[in-house]
Amino acid sequence: MSRLGTVVYDTERQAAADRVPVRLDKQSTEDEWQFRTRAVTDDSGRIDNLLPEGLELTTGVYRLTFDTRSYFDHHHQRGFYPEVSIVFDVQHPGAEITIPLELGPDGYSTRKDAQ
Repeated sequence: MSRLGTVVYDTERQAAADRVPVRLDKQSTEDEWQFRTRAVTDDSGRIDNLLPEGLELTTGVYRLTFDTRSYFDHHHQRGFYPEVSIVFDVQHPGAEITIPLELGPDGYSTRKDAQ
């Protein structure tokens, strides 16, 4: 069974980034993406599993898009990046992946968590 999670941390507020809308797409051709699902981070800045029942990660290229403008507006902050997109390559069907995002008004960083 596949699992795709994320956790977002606000480096400016030194707190979990709650209420960040996140969208998952899968690349279908070089220039086209297919919508898969969306969710919103909880109070701890997490989405434990973006994949609804019956949706599995298959091999291919995926994109997580974080609506950071919505988040910054909610917390009365100004951010330079209105959205952050992380594109990643799933090489093993059924993978369990967590993608963290550290977010600040002027930048962001990510890394693949070891599984």
